Amino acid sequence: MLAPLKLPRRYLVGFDPRDLPHHFTDVLVIGGGVAGLRAALGIGDSLRVLVVTKDGVRESNSTYAQGGIAGVLDPEDHFEDHIADTLSAGKGLCDPEMVELVVREAPRRIGELIEWGTHFDEINGQVALTREGGHSHARIVHALGDATGREVMRAVILQARARPNVRIWQNSFTIDLLTHEGRCRGAIVWDKRRGPSLLWARAVVLATGGAGQLYRETTNPAIATGDGHALAYRAGAELRDMEFMQFHPTVLYIAGSDRHLITEALRGEGAYLRDRHGHRFMPDYHPLAELAPRDDVARAITAQMAKTQHPSVYLDLSHLNAAYIRERFPGIDHLCRGFDLDITRDPIPVRPGAHYMVGGVTIDGNGRTTLPGLWAAGEVSSSGLHGANRLASNSLLEGLVHGARAAEDIVSTLQSERADRLEVPPISAEYHRLSQEGLDLADIRDSLRSLMWRKVGITRDAEGLAEADEQVDFWCRYVLGHVFDDPAGWTMQNMLIVARLMIAAASTREESRGVHLRRDFPNLDPAWLRHIRFRCPEIAASQAISETSAASDF
Repeated sequence: MLAPLKLPRRYLVGFDPRDLPHHFTDVLVIGGGVAGLRAALGIGDSLRVLVVTKDGVRESNSTYAQGGIAGVLDPEDHFEDHIADTLSAGKGLCDPEMVELVVREAPRRIGELIEWGTHFDEINGQVALTREGGHSHARIVHALGDATGREVMRAVILQARARPNVRIWQNSFTIDLLTHEGRCRGAIVWDKRRGPSLLWARAVVLATGGAGQLYRETTNPAIATGDGHALAYRAGAELRDMEFMQFHPTVLYIAGSDRHLITEALRGEGAYLRDRHGHRFMPDYHPLAELAPRDDVARAITAQMAKTQHPSVYLDLSHLNAAYIRERFPGIDHLCRGFDLDITRDPIPVRPGAHYMVGGVTIDGNGRTTLPGLWAAGEVSSSGLHGANRLASNSLLEGLVHGARAAEDIVSTLQSERADRLEVPPISAEYHRLSQEGLDLADIRDSLRSLMWRKVGITRDAEGLAEADEQVDFWCRYVLGHVFDDPAGWTMQNMLIVARLMIAAASTREESRGVHLRRDFPNLDPAWLRHIRFRCPEIAASQAISETSAASDF
């Protein structure tokens, strides 16, 4: 068991409300991906909404989603099958009621996107459906071939900008959530023009996305640094399942280049995985071969790379119809042409990379966290939908469903409160900025990402996790003690906090389940059919809670 992570202070920066500008809104949404904007769109015109995004509103994990959105739209498909597939992928840790709730709302949310102008791909005038790994039926809607996220976000952003009650602050970094008397009251937000500001809100929605940038190999954009997870932890909200980072099996691997996602839909359309010798190896590992759930495919690829002593495996599409493949996957075709690869003939070198943070801030069916006044939706949250491994194309769906449900719950809550104005509670923090001489944040960030990939990656063991914990704890001791005045420093502090949570959870779970693979505990253990939960020990009544009498120290 690891010792608790003791934070040196509640807020990352010092502030005096008398010295800072104040802004007021009814609902503050932190994050501009599909979950955040869907929440904003669900707030009625009578309430003011402010959406704060770390980068431009188009820069989010949602935008980069290639595959699509899962939903039962085919008359020959059934809700029960989608539910069963999701439960199977989750390896025992899904909440069945949450799975049913999300699956049954899928057609409604997809229809809503179509009403808002999303152009999904069609065949003979009907929405086209494809199949991905872990699904028993073709039920994935997609757009622009392999750029679903880009098309969905285009339509959703246009809707948000057309709403008179919704404002969007872009390129604004949320430093911390403001809390008073056990309730979330707003946030401290910084941008280059305003500097730090205090944003007061009657309700706050956390929709900040994932944490893939904690790993050297990742499909995530630079903004995915786990900020929301760290914000919630410092504010006292419960986090759970932090050991479950999903590694996408197929990331384009060209030495020296950036990593790029190669959608699972390629395998859904019939692509094979082969090793360096041309052997199609997936049938050796799983009865569903290339259509196995992502965790099984990622493990198989890792094992085959080790067996052949080669840094990648290869996707083979040469047996498929060339014209159809180019039309179906124009983005990947264009990407690979840039590396002189013809996807209809040449093997595509791929290997796993960090892709989706399954664990996160605990929420209920209405998006409520354990901290009053704070809701969450999307990848930053842990709703019980994914369990120990996310089923392909359930992520955009989850963001839409819980963004909408959070909005409905917020509207109902605020109407019942009947508050006409916001009052500024007596919150302040006084810290002095420490010297940062000799502190190379870029080097620490690169070292952290490499460490997480080597020791807390696809395969883990007690020795490697202990090494990672010792090193991250060392960085935490001196980096968390500094008071920074720019996003680079705050981001580094957030990444270290989230890394420490992930290491603690991975060290505690002594079994292999879903995306969590322990070399020293290679089997499923029924005793671990439970969640590992964390709260900040300085704020929460307990340091960590397990659903049974066995609890983590962290």
